[in-house]
Amino acid sequence: MTHTYNISGMTCVNCEAKVKSALLTLPDVTSVEVSKETSTAVITMNKHIALSDLQKAIGENSKYKISAKQHNETAEQAKSWFTIYKPILLIFTYITTISLLVQFGNDHFMPMQFMQHFMAGFFLTFSFFKLLNLSGFAESYAMYDVIAKRIPAWGYIYAFTELALGIAYLINFNPLVTNAVTFIVMSVSIIGVLQSVLNKKKIQCACLGAVFNLPMSTVTIIEDALMIVMSGLTFLIV
Repeated sequence: MTHTYNISGMTCVNCEAKVKSALLTLPDVTSVEVSKETSTAVITMNKHIALSDLQKAIGENSKYKISAKQHNETAEQAKSWFTIYKPILLIFTYITTISLLVQFGNDHFMPMQFMQHFMAGFFLTFSFFKLLNLSGFAESYAMYDVIAKRIPAWGYIYAFTELALGIAYLINFNPLVTNAVTFIVMSVSIIGVLQSVLNKKKIQCACLGAVFNLPMSTVTIIEDALMIVMSGLTFLIV
């Protein structure tokens, strides 16, 4: 995609060169054309880059200020967000829909059963993607998980733990034990996620293994927190 931006503060050809070279340092930028006459920069990128990241590249406290010229920045960021997280959004939609459809066989909606089927679908689906490239997942997971950093083998064990939990929820195996294990495993897992997001580390989220290049973000926190809340509620009720 290509966007045109207003750049204020440029007064000479050296300014053009500085702005252009700074913007080209961004990994997803493929080409930049800068003009001091029109005070613009035409940037071609592989995916939409937030205006704040562009400003950071040319210097947050510099005399050069960048702003959108022809596009709606909010709309572009929203579109970019949905493009990035489309796989995980589709997965959650499928799992939720299937879990709800199961309820049509009951006389009334059973929230505990819904959560059980949702968690079964969650763990079975997510473990599937991890097992597609187990070594790739373990390598990515070790970059942020507090246990996998110290014990790399935990990345391999974790993928099969998710698979085992998915089967356990599917066959309703000892709900007390299953929910307790889920609560502990996911609570430990979310620690590394929180640390990475709060420290603004730009690393790949391993929730869908190494198949999709999803960035670590609040989406990952919500995903883990949802499993913690569901397992905690089910554990208390059981």
